[in-house]
Amino acid sequence: MLQALENIADVPALLLGHRLDVLAANHLARAFYRDFEGLPADEWNMARYMFLDAAARKLYVDWPETARENVGMLHLYASHHPRDPRLAQLVGELSVGDPDFRRWWADHDVYQPRYGSKRYHHPLVGDLTLGFEAFTPMGDPEQTLGLYTVEPGSPSENALRMLAGWTADNTHLQPEEAAGHEN
Repeated sequence: MLQALENIADVPALLLGHRLDVLAANHLARAFYRDFEGLPADEWNMARYMFLDAAARKLYVDWPETARENVGMLHLYASHHPRDPRLAQLVGELSVGDPDFRRWWADHDVYQPRYGSKRYHHPLVGDLTLGFEAFTPMGDPEQTLGLYTVEPGSPSENALRMLAGWTADNTHLQPEEAAGHEN
């Protein structure tokens, strides 16, 4: 799965665990979201990013909708793993850290992603609309492969190409550093 993930070069792709832990990300996903590898391993989590990192609120144009979906995914996983102490710890951390999470967690909505599209405003390449597909690997139903799609010839495809090309030479920079860096 890891080799397949790295072979996907033109769009972001993530492998997620049942708590929305980021198990692996291809180069473009690391450039698009953040370099999770630069964080302690216990912080590699999309829900934590969504609710506790201010960059997520700027990245997702429709942040409330996407954030609620993340809460719904955690509820779905909680229904399969009601005694998971790491899930309970994550929910507690997010509940303390974000009032939106706390309110939406109390709603008990469940969400299972399959496909759709999202609008983004990336700090380096601007506005994009990306589709997404969510796949469950046959050998491990606890994982989800999130694969983004982009309309050929669209401004979003051009923006991803710019990001991929630019970050290939500047992967050591954080986004706020990269924005001020000139080639």
